[in-house]
Amino acid sequence: MASVYKRVRPRDGKPDLVTWETRWRDLAGAQRKKTFTRKVDADRYATAIEHSMLTGAYVDPKAGKVTFQEYAEQWRAGQVHRPTTQAHHETMLRRHAYPHLGHRPLADVRPSEIQAWVKRLSESLAPTTVGVVHRIVAGIFKAAVRDRRVATSPCEGTKLPKREPKRVEPLSTEAVAALIATAPDRYRTLLLLAAGTGMRQGEVFGLTVDRINFLRRQVTVDRQLVLLPGREPFLAPPKTAASHRTIPLPQLVVDALAAHLGAFPASADGFIFTTEAGRPIRRTAFSAKVWQPAARAAGLPPAETFHGLRHHYASLLIRHGESVKTVQARLGHASASETLDTYSHLWPDSDDRTREAVDEAWRGAVVPPVCPQELAIQ
Repeated sequence: MASVYKRVRPRDGKPDLVTWETRWRDLAGAQRKKTFTRKVDADRYATAIEHSMLTGAYVDPKAGKVTFQEYAEQWRAGQVHRPTTQAHHETMLRRHAYPHLGHRPLADVRPSEIQAWVKRLSESLAPTTVGVVHRIVAGIFKAAVRDRRVATSPCEGTKLPKREPKRVEPLSTEAVAALIATAPDRYRTLLLLAAGTGMRQGEVFGLTVDRINFLRRQVTVDRQLVLLPGREPFLAPPKTAASHRTIPLPQLVVDALAAHLGAFPASADGFIFTTEAGRPIRRTAFSAKVWQPAARAAGLPPAETFHGLRHHYASLLIRHGESVKTVQARLGHASASETLDTYSHLWPDSDDRTREAVDEAWRGAVVPPVCPQELAIQ
């Protein structure tokens, strides 16, 4: 139970200093106290402490004195994340959160400060990036609430910048063909494989010979090449559980793969695509030396990335009448809604088919006039 005590301190030549002290014992049995200048404030605090003790919502006022950066680093160390996710979180926190919030005690961060921080980020970052950083910080404060470091999260109710929907405009077959034609011989099959299977860049870079079944014309996607600062490239599971998939290979791609392996044999580790030195391909070097020069020569939009080949593949499947579930499975999306959110505008409009369905069903049927002739309006 919390109790309130009056404390009087005599002062020479001045009125006595009267304060009110709220005392209680925390969940560990240690005595705590807080001093107020007014008895009404001390009584309210005592009531709040008792209520939080009874409801299980009690938070030790000293527990929130740890700084955001110190607690965030403890949180990061305990997360079960893929290496790429770990590196991503470290980068986002170091660049965008720690400079503003890192030195602040957890309990001192207010919702208004989080809102002001989000606004500052919005001035230099895209809405999507702001949302990602805020989600990471909100996750840290949510963990702090569970750990009884703070009573509530200051990230609750934050208004984030609106993300303007971006309409995917897939590359045409002619544009992809021009891209492949302008690329160096060593990387043409790599680009064709991406355009003919929708595989992600890391999945293509990490593809090994044993994942290709030339007889069944299939490729198994269960790994990707991961690149982290200070480490050699290594293979790791793909983006999500849904990313594990088997993709049928068009004959065009099968023939190209066979020809590629004849001209550029796989590395000792089995990698199908490597650099001239036989090393795994790094994204930054590939973008600078292969993708960007080939894209410029082919006349592609300046903002076009390797991911555009994935959009091209999806558009081909949709154009040839594949269902949402099939496109989802081929691309390795976690849900059909993810596929629809990205590509719904590419599916043919169904208005004409709807009209034809009704007209076909009623064709030949005798339909009485809406208004009999004798009752028609004169």
